[in-house]
Amino acid sequence: MTEAYAVAVPKGYRVGPWEVREPIATGAFGSVYEARRHEAGRHETRRTGPHEGLPRSAALKFLPTGTGTPRQLAHLRELTERELELHRRLKRPRLIRMYEALTVDDPDHPELDGATVLVLERAEDSLAGLLARSPHPPHGPALLAQICEGLAQLHDAGWVHGDLKPANVLLMEDGSARLADFNMAAELEGTHAYTPAFSTPDYTPPEMLWSEIGERGRQTRPSADVWAFGVLAHLVLTDTFPLPGGTPSARRDAAVRYARGTDELRLSPGLPDGWREIVRTCLARTHTERISGEELLRQVEAVAGTGRSPRLPRVRVRRGRRTAVVMGAAVAAVAVSVLGYGISTWADGASDDGGGSAGNAGTRSVTAAPYGAADLRTDRGIPSAYRLLIVETAHDCDQGDVTPSLIAAMLKVESNFDPDLSDPDKDEYGIARWTPSVLRWWMHEDGTPGESVPKPPFPPAESIPAMGRYLCWIAPRLDAELPGDRRVLIAAAYRTSYAKVNDAGGVPPKYRSYTDRVVHRLKEYTPPGKK
Repeated sequence: MTEAYAVAVPKGYRVGPWEVREPIATGAFGSVYEARRHEAGRHETRRTGPHEGLPRSAALKFLPTGTGTPRQLAHLRELTERELELHRRLKRPRLIRMYEALTVDDPDHPELDGATVLVLERAEDSLAGLLARSPHPPHGPALLAQICEGLAQLHDAGWVHGDLKPANVLLMEDGSARLADFNMAAELEGTHAYTPAFSTPDYTPPEMLWSEIGERGRQTRPSADVWAFGVLAHLVLTDTFPLPGGTPSARRDAAVRYARGTDELRLSPGLPDGWREIVRTCLARTHTERISGEELLRQVEAVAGTGRSPRLPRVRVRRGRRTAVVMGAAVAAVAVSVLGYGISTWADGASDDGGGSAGNAGTRSVTAAPYGAADLRTDRGIPSAYRLLIVETAHDCDQGDVTPSLIAAMLKVESNFDPDLSDPDKDEYGIARWTPSVLRWWMHEDGTPGESVPKPPFPPAESIPAMGRYLCWIAPRLDAELPGDRRVLIAAAYRTSYAKVNDAGGVPPKYRSYTDRVVHRLKEYTPPGKK
């Protein structure tokens, strides 16, 4: 294999009745391989699931639950258990099937010993791969009907998928669709379920972009899947997203403005009339206004002109010089879309929009609890609800002195991470203490000021990225010869202005108490060896 696999399994390795064949894809903490079934197996301590009726080939998803740091293992095991629990309890035709679950018992290979192996139904392609090769697929409406049917099956059983996107829709040999990747799935407890603090921004409803995260995770509802379906349908039918912006960060900001009522949906003129109202009701500003899953399925089947289980074209994926029905790289990207902690990098522009190579589905999924551990001390009281935004905001800036630890330190000093801060005497509000007339200039990624002065409250999903843009603008405007830590000078300029810092030759005396507190938090939040 040409890339380092998180779980390196040699060709011919046997686990249970399965012999590993070709590698398919990898994430940071899990890898997927093609496998063939043999009657006798090795390296197995236990199995869960049916023992009979196993296919001749399958996809093996190796999760290293026997190795790793305690923090990594805790999160990986939680995700694995979520996926296993759903597969054990739900057998539905629109959900990818798990045949069995194995645990590797092989002390001679400590890198594999203790790994969990999910034996999954083998697919031929993914919706992400299909869209990469063929935007506007002619059978897109029929595919959407099947995806919607899968959601209805989940919701009827009392579950929320939690991460619906093209990379998590698998296409079978007969062209039919299956929902896959259930390690963010959650069972409803009344009206809510609790899901890990992951987020794929383009498919996350606005109310979850700034929701608080408790000990059990983040609250979610079936309406979150309905929102994701609306985004996905718009993408399948028009090859565009329903909210403006050239990057996921820009579209996230647009979603925040839309939820606040300061921006509107901009549905593509190419969206067929019959689908326009469906997408619009899926993307209602609040969860209470969104269409129910049952009514959504009825409307989608009507506009798609399908009954249940419509027949679709057979899937063929070209590999090398021959064409064969195979499990392509894009499928594996789906199968390992969210294998666990830290699977994806956050290179700007890597979005799950069906673009790019099929082997890199651009999953931008992260976990808020351990995410950013390389940039922030995760044991120093930075709320997990904001860690993703803090790290992403810093990485969006090309100024090396605008670091996650600086943003976190400033948020602590400015508001003690209080999203509801209100100081009318100073006309400052929210987690970053924005003055409305100033925030107007930093709300948009493209640098254009808002058409009107925003009114508080300002959600963290709006305030934190705006702070990052302002700091990124300040940094190169400070005189290069100023003495002292550039991060501290940037913080002082945020409180006053870069011109006053330049004129004072450093931190003005009036703001030294403020910067002393920032320095204290910088030391506290910065990991050893990092600036």
